[in-house]
Order: sequence, then C-alpha cells, then structure tokens
Amino acid sequence: MLGRSGHDREILRLALPALGALAAEPLYLLVDTAIVGHLGTPELAALAIAGTLLTGAFTLCNFLAYATTARVARMHGAGDAAAGRLAAQAMWLALAIGAVLSATFLVIAEPAVALMGGEGRTATMAVNFLRISSLGIPFAIVALAGQGFLRGVSDLRTPLLILVAANALNVVLEVWFVYGLDWGLTGSAWGTVVAQSAMGAAFVWSLLRFPADDRRPRLSALRPLLGIGRQIFVRTAALYGAFALASAVAARFGDASLAAHLIAFQVFGFLALVLDSVAIAGQVIVGRRLGGGDPAGARAAARRMIGWSTACGCLFGLVLLAVAEVLPRVFSPDPAVLERAAVLWPLFALTQPVGGAVFALDGILIGAGDTRFLMRWMLVAAIGVGAPLGLLALALDWGVVGVWVALNGFLVARLVSLGVRFSGERWAVTGAPA
Repeated sequence: MLGRSGHDREILRLALPALGALAAEPLYLLVDTAIVGHLGTPELAALAIAGTLLTGAFTLCNFLAYATTARVARMHGAGDAAAGRLAAQAMWLALAIGAVLSATFLVIAEPAVALMGGEGRTATMAVNFLRISSLGIPFAIVALAGQGFLRGVSDLRTPLLILVAANALNVVLEVWFVYGLDWGLTGSAWGTVVAQSAMGAAFVWSLLRFPADDRRPRLSALRPLLGIGRQIFVRTAALYGAFALASAVAARFGDASLAAHLIAFQVFGFLALVLDSVAIAGQVIVGRRLGGGDPAGARAAARRMIGWSTACGCLFGLVLLAVAEVLPRVFSPDPAVLERAAVLWPLFALTQPVGGAVFALDGILIGAGDTRFLMRWMLVAAIGVGAPLGLLALALDWGVVGVWVALNGFLVARLVSLGVRFSGERWAVTGAPA
C-alpha cells in the first residue's frame, strides 16, 4: 500500500527496539500486579493507589527523555562534540528532579493516599509502599534521561537491554522478597527500589562512556534542557489532563459506563505503544537530519513515518471493529458493561487512524525542537476542544458515547494543528541547537 522507500529500514531499525523498551514497563506492571494480587485484595488496592501516584509522576517526567532526545539528535547530526557534556548535564538534572520528587512523596504520602480514597489497613500499606518506593525515584528519573540521550545518538539497543534486564531482576527480587522472605507488599516495594537502583547505575555508566571536557553541573548548559523540558512538561500535563477529564466524566455516568470506558482506554494505551515507537523514530531521524542540514531528507523521512503510523492505525481500527463482540468479554462478563462497550466501540476504533497520524507528527515536531508550538496547541486542543466537548457530554447526558466523541474531537483538533504546522517550513530549522 505504501510502496517501498529507502527510509523504511532506518525507521524499523529504530522503532522496533523502541517498541521493546516501551513495552517493558507495562509488562512488568502486569507481572507486579499478579504477584501482589495473590497476597490479597487490600494489598492489591494499596498497590493500585500508590502505583497510580507513582505512574503519574513518571509520566509527567517523560519530558526529560523527550527533551534530551531532541537536543542530542540535532547535535549528533551536526557533528557537535559537546554531546558528552550534555549527557552529564541531563544526568545532573535528572538527579535533582528525582531528589525533589523523592522528598515530596516522603512528606505527602499520607495526604496523597487519603486524597485517592485510601482508608484503614489499605491506606497504611499504600503509604508504606509509597515511602519505600520513593527511594528509587531518582534512579528511575536518571533512566529516563539516559534513554533520551541514547536515543538521540541512535542507540536504542542499549536502553532496551537495560530495561529488560532491570525488569527481569525486579520480578526475581519481588518473588524472593514477597514470598521467599515473606515481606508481603513491603517486599514488592523494596524489590522495585533495588532494581531501579541497578537500572539507574547502568544508565549512568552508559552516559559517562561519552567523552566530555566538563561534567560539572552548569546552569548555562542546563538552561536549554530546562526550556525545552518545561514546554514538553506542559504539553504532557495537558494531554494527561484531557484523558483524566474523560475518565472523570465517564465516572459520572455510573459504574458500567466507567468500566466500559476503562476497557477501551486500556486497549487504547496498549496500541499506542506501537504508534509511540514510530514517534520515537521520528524524534531521532528528524533531529539528526535537521542537525546535519538536510531539511529535504527530514521531510521525506517524516512523510514516510506518517504514512506507516497512519496505516498501522487504520489496521488497528479494522481489527478492533472485527473483535468488537469478543474483546470486551475478556475483561468483563457484565451485560451492562458489554452493552456500553458495544456502543462506544466504533468511536474507539475511529481514534486509531487519527491517533496514528497525530503520534507520528508529534514525534517529528519534537525531533525538530518545535516544542513551543506543541505546548501551545496541545493546550488549545485540550482546553478549547476536548474539555468543552466532555463537559457538554456531561451536561446533555450523552453517556460514555459523549466521552469518546470528546476524545475524538480532541485528537482531530491536534491532527489539524499538527498537519498545518508540518505542511509549512517553520519547523524545519537546520543546524546544531543554539
């Protein structure tokens, strides 16, 4: 359908290991849930509360990986020898952010768990889990910076190996601590901390392999990363807020609607991994080609990635329509939930081709360093389109169908803004970053 292109091999070389690295974390979470789930319902509920808080913090810190990838890819393409210096600065910034987050969770663990609805023994276990897990946060944030840097120099194999090894170690330690030493939920937390420490150390070693004339923390060197990082952070927070609002609105329509929404959204998140892997390839290829002064090559590769990502999205949409009667039953036997899922499913399938194009364009513009545009227009799409449609669905009692109309509207608004930007020339700035 897409024909052949000389860019395909490079896209696959970068996207496949990126997909493996992206899949490592959710696969670990599934195993972690299974291990803790056999301890009892209170333990599983405590893990759900603490895990939601920790996952939210890590999601918002993804800006560190994206900002580092974009800047390093451009420097690498321009042949800038200062990339090793940037590796050290990214590491210092990650340690600082991680230390602040760790201290914050230690202090606010009890009120944060209470805000999430934790009570009694479940709350006590969640607070304990959160405080222990906070000790590993600096190492996990360093790993984000390390992934971003290594992606920027087109090394996606090393992050994949480190993440797979760390998650395998995590599983082994958890089984030993939880069941072998009978530490229960506490053992799960300590197993994660030890594995994250090893993962962080591996990424530090990988970063320090790159030669640098100065590895001391310098504000002048950190300032560009902070600027790009702030813009990507706001963009990510707006995206997170749009999805959180959708879940909040779905909850107002009852448990069956919320459960059906959760089923679709979990599948949406899983399929997004494949599309995100193409977006990461876009960050690397576009950043490197623009850094090397090749805007025509960057645009040609970008078009190819948009084509592949959109084609994947179309395929996913067709598959989802084909399994509409079967897949929701894997998650729930409740007739009310299945009825709501059947109603929203066509709208869910529709998100896939639109999302495929959006994710690819997003990665391309991040690689180009066009993060200020991404921040502003993500806010416009979330606040100007997604939120009003979601609140309108609530006011007019559109049910869970209205929630997915709002999500589709949000994605279409993003597609329009990103597509218009890509069709112009302002994003294709060449040369090393300032």
